[in-house]
Amino acid sequence: MSFRSRFVVLLSLLYLHAVPAEPAKPAPAPSPPPAEVPAHKPPDAPPAEKPPVKPFEFADVEQKAKELARKPYSRDESGMPEFLTNLDYDQYRDIRYKPEKALWRDENLPFQIQAFHRGFMFKDRVIINIVDHGSSTRLAYSPELFDFGKNQFPNPLPADLGFAGLRFHHPLRKDDIFDEMAVFLGASYFRAVGLGQQYGLSARGLAIDTGLPKAEEFPIFKEFWIEKPAKDASSLTIYALMDSQRVSGAYRFVVRPGLDLTMDVTSHLYFRQEIERVGIAPLTSMFFHGENTDRFIDDFRPEVHDSDGLLIGRSSGEWVWRPLNNPRQLRISVFRDEKPVGFGLMQRDRNFDHYQDLESSYNRRPSAWIEVLGEWGPGAVYLIEIPSDAEKYDNIVSFWVPDQPTGEGKEYTYSYRLHFELDEFTAPGGGKVAATRVGAAIPDNTHRKFVVEFSSPTLKLLSEKAVVEAEVSASAGKITNTVVQKNGENDRWRLTFDLEPEKDKDPVELRAMLKSGKDALTETWVYQWNRQ
Repeated sequence: MSFRSRFVVLLSLLYLHAVPAEPAKPAPAPSPPPAEVPAHKPPDAPPAEKPPVKPFEFADVEQKAKELARKPYSRDESGMPEFLTNLDYDQYRDIRYKPEKALWRDENLPFQIQAFHRGFMFKDRVIINIVDHGSSTRLAYSPELFDFGKNQFPNPLPADLGFAGLRFHHPLRKDDIFDEMAVFLGASYFRAVGLGQQYGLSARGLAIDTGLPKAEEFPIFKEFWIEKPAKDASSLTIYALMDSQRVSGAYRFVVRPGLDLTMDVTSHLYFRQEIERVGIAPLTSMFFHGENTDRFIDDFRPEVHDSDGLLIGRSSGEWVWRPLNNPRQLRISVFRDEKPVGFGLMQRDRNFDHYQDLESSYNRRPSAWIEVLGEWGPGAVYLIEIPSDAEKYDNIVSFWVPDQPTGEGKEYTYSYRLHFELDEFTAPGGGKVAATRVGAAIPDNTHRKFVVEFSSPTLKLLSEKAVVEAEVSASAGKITNTVVQKNGENDRWRLTFDLEPEKDKDPVELRAMLKSGKDALTETWVYQWNRQ
């Protein structure tokens, strides 16, 4: 908290002592001016014109981020009363922005803005600015903007309390009904949905030291600028200033709502210090249990997850599918590439019968695909799977780790298009992994049986007599009893095989795909199996 010192200014009174003046002498008659000098006073010069005000642009956010990186990190948690900090989850949820106070509600614009109140775990003050015709104006906080529900506070709320985040609305179903489409709340987290989708996984501005044996660092979006849209606008532009102990950043989001929502993201990072593991375009999700879970989960629902796999598009043209898991121990998988095409945490299973959850609607949770724009250079996609005993925890994280060094004075720019989608419009049309199941290989229960099903319109048309072969490999152990056949019940092609584990060789990395001669029919299925 900053403190202001008060200074008292003492004014001294100056007394002038009168001194007798000499008698005034008559002034001499003025001489006529020289002929070449004008006798009249020249006109005053016209006042200088004020330079035009420079309109707000992304470069202004970049400059702010660059200046922040030159200073020690300072977090703004000041001004929040203790009674707001002590709110529990339900009490905080009872504080709602009044819909009738939504920004632009009465201006017939295609977007509206509401803010989140500070409180509970959301302690950081977030500044919100509106950019109108190039001019930026700060959005003022007022308790009158919020309905506090059943909450009663012992003292009045500070006039400069500020906000915790913001949410955006747009007509997705009907022109006169504004649906929530995106939320920025907490650290650098944000979520979005398209038509018919329900909030699930989250994106983040940056991941720092995630999955390392030390505390993770969470950057914060501390200030936003939102460009006021035209009445016929189909997109909304949002700027954000990010800050953290070792890095600051300027972000631009161009949001396009619709059947699927897309965000064009540009991030310009300025490093104060070296970071051991910096994660670009991070995605955070939840996987509690699914069809590939090979241990008992006491749950009436067959599957519970926001995402069921990691999809990677490689520069070689190969597409890789890695089913997610809820491991007993922390797992970190690394997929190296020189020029990544993209990656994403996907929710492929859209069958309600596989979830049986009327409240959470996991079958309508969006997939999130990161489409790389420009050159990112060499690096690796990381997948981190964290043991979890409840669905309330986000235990899955994926991001890109560049080979570029970080450190004081370093700066890099990354651009990508983030897709929130129900169907994989961004992936190629080849055979996709539709299901992964794991169980004991009878009669030898020490062996494991894997059942992988692939699906595509082309595979569906293939006769069951077509020559389709599997290419299967394991980093340890022995692969036996490999069988490829068409599943007549659903027109998918099924691959089954057994793994004979090798003692003390855990984990085992498995790879498989279907081929016709030398031609690949499917993406590559990869899986990490562990005894524990």
